[in-house]
Amino acid sequence: MKLNLPNKRYYSIGELATAFDLNASTLRFWEKEFDIVKPKKNAKGNRMFTPKDVETLELIHHLLKERGYTIDGAKDYLKKQPKAELSDYELIKKLENIKNTLINLKNEL
Repeated sequence: MKLNLPNKRYYSIGELATAFDLNASTLRFWEKEFDIVKPKKNAKGNRMFTPKDVETLELIHHLLKERGYTIDGAKDYLKKQPKAELSDYELIKKLENIKNTLINLKNEL
């Protein structure tokens, strides 16, 4: 999944909900269910997600929505193979970026 987010230090839950095409309540639920999602909170208590948090949410989204894992299945998978899955996911993202770059170059010819 390709997210259209500006390059920022922090993202609001609303920005991420729109980018992922999810409800904010889904992101809050994932925050409760997955220990690896820990956004910072400002003085008002608003969640402030870093780019690293966004990467983590992308991985969770990939497991749940694209690969069809259940919440418990995704938790187990992340506990058993967090490094391997992350590197696989990062590889997929890099390959998608290369593909998009090549398509853009082809279109410019």
